[in-house]
Amino acid sequence: MTVAAEFKIEYLQYLDADGKLVRDDLPASLRDPKVLVPLFKQMLFVRTFDSKSIALQRTGKLGTYAACLGHEAAHVGIGAAMQKDDVFAPSYREYGAMFMRGVRPHDVLMYWGGDERGNDYGGNAAKDSRAALKFKLNKEPQIAVAVCGDGGSSKTDFYAALNSAGAYKLPLILCIVNNGWAISVPRSAQTGAETLAQKGLAGGLHCLQVDGNDLIAVLAAMEQARERALAGDGGTVLELMTYRLSDHTTADDARRYRDDAEVKDAWQREPMLRLRKYLINAGVWSEEEEAAWTAECGTRVDEEVNLYLNTRVQPVEAMFDFLYADPPPDLLAQRAQAIALEKRHG
Repeated sequence: MTVAAEFKIEYLQYLDADGKLVRDDLPASLRDPKVLVPLFKQMLFVRTFDSKSIALQRTGKLGTYAACLGHEAAHVGIGAAMQKDDVFAPSYREYGAMFMRGVRPHDVLMYWGGDERGNDYGGNAAKDSRAALKFKLNKEPQIAVAVCGDGGSSKTDFYAALNSAGAYKLPLILCIVNNGWAISVPRSAQTGAETLAQKGLAGGLHCLQVDGNDLIAVLAAMEQARERALAGDGGTVLELMTYRLSDHTTADDARRYRDDAEVKDAWQREPMLRLRKYLINAGVWSEEEEAAWTAECGTRVDEEVNLYLNTRVQPVEAMFDFLYADPPPDLLAQRAQAIALEKRHG
């Protein structure tokens, strides 16, 4: 038999776990380490926010919360590479990117505190592909970026987005933040694919696996994908390799299904550690600066927490108001019943 086609998936890394460069072809925009300092500070802010949010949940002031511990480089890198008019469709854990796109931390707290405006995962890719189609048809210099986890990449909506992006060469970047676990399902149990990046091959997209703990690699991959999309060369699937250092949510106990040695090893490769070493060795960051900034992060997060805690609780009928534009009669009846019950019982 002859070979009909051959494919390969490349892996991109610039910073190893020790904070040392493993390549000498840094993109021009990233050669000055100083440009990474604001992004490292953003990663520190996200980690502070994450820790505070878990504390709020533990004290009964927040509902179930999904931590992003270990994902900071992937999320901040995605957000930093986007431009103002690009469209971002996150799932529920990409706080670093959300904050860079203008979402306030107290808005995230409101969501986990019961705000009914909601979000989705997996399905966001299909919606984002429609935004990308609009950009292409109108010849607008914008791209769409959708994010999901390894589990979300198994949803049918993800494949629908992937297929349309390839067929129409849409300016769409599909980011799979592969943290190794879809709740308690290991990556090996949910797909037979050797990589998740290669899922894009079937749709004719550019595909790349990236060290998601390496901020420089994430930025470089995103910038390249964005340039290709704007040039009319189609979309990209980026598999950002990272690890979920926390439980899936505060309702989960990952010790039931993960080995302690696996988690310990992941802590040696986490994103903050390597970037901190790189910046300190470059002479653009110090332990003193980090201590001062960490304290400021704590103050800023506390201000956002106070905004959340002092926000008026949504009325009981809000749970019915963000699903249908034209609710069916039975749902309207339930809504009226809920309002009546609240008036009766307070």
